[in-house]
Amino acid sequence: VLNVEMPNEACAITSVVGDQVAVIGSNHKMVIFPLDQVPEMARGRGVRLQKYTSASLSDVATFDSKTGLAWKDSAGRDQGMSWKDLTDWRGNRADAGRLAHGLPKSNKLNRPVE
Repeated sequence: VLNVEMPNEACAITSVVGDQVAVIGSNHKMVIFPLDQVPEMARGRGVRLQKYTSASLSDVATFDSKTGLAWKDSAGRDQGMSWKDLTDWRGNRADAGRLAHGLPKSNKLNRPVE
């Protein structure tokens, strides 16, 4: 259950699969952090995943560090990066992140919710 009060709105939803969280903002910055840094809030309240100055949350995905981050590109092809390739974006929850080179320009990972 997610309780959203006006003027806020839910803008991304994902199933929790794995031990890492990848967050992409509308400014094309991404940060990856361990899932255990996301606290379980009472009564469905939210928590800050990434810090923004003039941007907003675009997409969020969870993945297993052993398999790496996978997504579908605009043509529907499977793409991915290994855990080693994701070193530049690893940080802590609520960090601003770094520019996401090599990821979709749409800022969406196009992953189905399971």
